[in-house]
Amino acid sequence: MSIIGAHLRIARPTDHMDDILHFYRDGLGFELIGSFRDHDGFDGIMLGHPGAAYHLEFTHKHGQVAGHAPGHENLLVFYLPDSEDWRRAVERMTTAGYHPVPSFNPYWDVRGLTYEDIDGYRVVLQRAAW
Repeated sequence: MSIIGAHLRIARPTDHMDDILHFYRDGLGFELIGSFRDHDGFDGIMLGHPGAAYHLEFTHKHGQVAGHAPGHENLLVFYLPDSEDWRRAVERMTTAGYHPVPSFNPYWDVRGLTYEDIDGYRVVLQRAAW
């Protein structure tokens, strides 16, 4: 068995499910592709894009505190080589009420913009091909 061609789920906890949903759905344009309530004490949402080989999962364990990101280099980087696609992505973030933050690593500020979710995790919209 090979992991090439596998579907990737990136999962992490949050204490702010509604705010996370707003950031990733309304700001970044992800679609809500699944959710669950009180599954063995966990609530969760899954966000993705049709046809993409990845999706994000955010969970909350009842009675537990997830806390804040451990540092400013916890990044999801989306490479958007088409300048119009990049502009629309930035505009969608602005319309949803989000503004860029200075990147911890100045490399990301040269051709992209960095945004921080309520938990302190960062997303870079990079205007470049990978």
